[in-house]
Amino acid sequence: MLSRPSTLSQTSIHVALVDDDVEFQRALIASISNTPDIKLWGTAATRAQGLSLLEQPPADVLLVDLGLPDGSGIDVIRAAQKQWPECLTMVSTIFGDEAHVIRSLEAGACGYLLKDSTAEQLVSEIRNLHAGGSPISPLIARQVLRRFHGADTFSADVGQNINPKEERVALSAREREVLGYITKGFTSNEIAGLMSVTYYTVQTYVRRIYEKLKVNSKAEAIYETRRQGLLRR
Repeated sequence: MLSRPSTLSQTSIHVALVDDDVEFQRALIASISNTPDIKLWGTAATRAQGLSLLEQPPADVLLVDLGLPDGSGIDVIRAAQKQWPECLTMVSTIFGDEAHVIRSLEAGACGYLLKDSTAEQLVSEIRNLHAGGSPISPLIARQVLRRFHGADTFSADVGQNINPKEERVALSAREREVLGYITKGFTSNEIAGLMSVTYYTVQTYVRRIYEKLKVNSKAEAIYETRRQGLLRR
């Protein structure tokens, strides 16, 4: 839901949030409420609401998710560059593939964080961004460095960065189904409902997927899925 306060203080970092993940919103809002130097300027849950938010006076930091229900958050980033030129934009998303990273940076994002950190850590990175830094998750930083050094090429097509001699991970049909939902941003509870199984069954599948992919987070699992083209075989 689109919302904003009526006045802005000049002594705090004012943050606008565009994200439809209710649990993420709640956690971040709760963390910000306990932080004296950061204030929540406004929130939006869709691309359309995010664009409407930009019609208001600018915030200091704009935090944007990419997978919005009615379109891409990249459109919001691009519009913010024109309407809020002094605002610093940072991506916070589950998408760690090359295409999303490069498109976001080209659109004007100054930071790119994967949703594998706590709300408290994110608040710290908001300060970092406002102070002149460019927060980037380690996994994303490695991709950018590889591209810069020419050791790897970025491609929007999945499965093109895998070594031909590297054997792809073998997943069961149910593991592949769970992985598909993960890449689309569904939570474990949502996946359980979609598959008509318990939350704990989904967690078992997730644990097996992580073990097979040799990863420790959802963001890393999504990256490996796209790198190996696991859902297109």
